[in-house]
Amino acid sequence: MSTVKFRHNAAIAIAGLVALFGAVPVATVRWYLSPILLIPLAIIIWGWRAGTDANPEGLSIRALFGARRLPWTQITGFVPADRRVIAMLDGGGSVSLPAVTPSDLPRLVAASGQKLGTSQPEPPEPAGVEPSGREASPAAE
Repeated sequence: MSTVKFRHNAAIAIAGLVALFGAVPVATVRWYLSPILLIPLAIIIWGWRAGTDANPEGLSIRALFGARRLPWTQITGFVPADRRVIAMLDGGGSVSLPAVTPSDLPRLVAASGQKLGTSQPEPPEPAGVEPSGREASPAAE
């Protein structure tokens, strides 16, 4: 299976480009105003680069600077939180997945080569034990 990519809307990078063009006249007035150009430039790069890639080996989480690779064996589950998804790790930590929404969870899990899990059925009660956990009396049978 190929890699499934989750990215933010391209409008973010376009908005950064518009802001860059708007900042050029301000930044060229005085030399000390030139760092203003770094803000829209960072928005453009982040909007273009940030996201989550999923394949059968694991997840690759990309941010403005750097990336983090998580194999599926380290991920214990996913928690939807508002309009984002958080991956729970086996060490007790968690990682927010950029550009992944709760509606994307089926595609994210399918990229792992597995099916989206449902709650597992409870095991049957052993014979002679009532649901309350007490031994059944022979007279009641």
